[in-house]
Amino acid sequence: MKSKQVLLTGVTGFLGSHTAIQLLDKGYEVIGTLRTKDRISSIKGIIGQHTDHLDKLHFAVADLSDPHVWNDLAKGVDFIQHVASPFPARLPKNEDELIIPAKNGVLNILRAAVENNVKRVVMTSSLAAVAYGQQEKDPNKIFTENDWTDISGKGDLTPYYKSKTIAEKVAWDFIGQEAGPLQLVTVCPGAILGPVIEKDYGTSAEIVVALMNCSYPALPKIGFDLVDVRSVADLLILAMESPKAAGNRYIAAAGYSTLKSVARILKENFPERKIPTTEFPNFITRMLAQFRPELKPVLLEMVRRKTDLSKAQKELGWQPIPVTKAIIACAKSLLELQIVK
Repeated sequence: MKSKQVLLTGVTGFLGSHTAIQLLDKGYEVIGTLRTKDRISSIKGIIGQHTDHLDKLHFAVADLSDPHVWNDLAKGVDFIQHVASPFPARLPKNEDELIIPAKNGVLNILRAAVENNVKRVVMTSSLAAVAYGQQEKDPNKIFTENDWTDISGKGDLTPYYKSKTIAEKVAWDFIGQEAGPLQLVTVCPGAILGPVIEKDYGTSAEIVVALMNCSYPALPKIGFDLVDVRSVADLLILAMESPKAAGNRYIAAAGYSTLKSVARILKENFPERKIPTTEFPNFITRMLAQFRPELKPVLLEMVRRKTDLSKAQKELGWQPIPVTKAIIACAKSLLELQIVK
């Protein structure tokens, strides 16, 4: 019997490569897309270290902004996992540099899916599309999959968060208007940790890199909903396979943790490293962000956003890896790959 085919965008990314490994282990034929053929050899070698089914992995060079290439790639495909998304280490001067490619990319993929009778598209969105842009911050508000980031709320938003929200909304609008039988599911992860498998690692892992490298003398009073990359990949596949997932959004996080809690877990497990656990007062964090633009998004996390993380667990039987294990696995892998010396 012929294996089912999955077109996976962004196979070289932190989440994309882990998703490819799990799909291959489940017997799927995977076509992984990447922006340049220069990465094929290295990513093939890396994925090959984690699965025995490399013969079912194929590669295609494709740009999200090119509508024609996706039409060809979607031929004969059963499912599309749209994981690729720009997440820059530094914010661009013009937000359209993020918004336009994210929006056009998802539309190109959905149109190709309709044209080729693909059964279902699973789109990796973000918690950034759920819980931000709030004009009035209500500390008792609990965000669920029914909530959307308000893209007009400029004081509680970054261009990246705006791009994720717009891209996901565009996808749902498309499905509502012209998709026919095509099914869409979106998964909205929090900050993704867990084992890094190559030196091109996810932006969220910078949280652990900075703590292990002692990059800051003290910590801002911030926190995140955290999730292990392996658990997100697992949820993406559950969202693809489960009949009841069609037409749903799912938040992907295992629990909330402050930066101080992350630091304490690392200090306990790597006692030989000088990991800071004292916190800056908030006014110092705000002052530092005036001089270090990369810290500006950190200011948004000084208010805790409570989220209901139960939907994926109740509906799909998803069992995420505990936060502590995700943090330790991330740190160990960073040391093994000598990203942290």
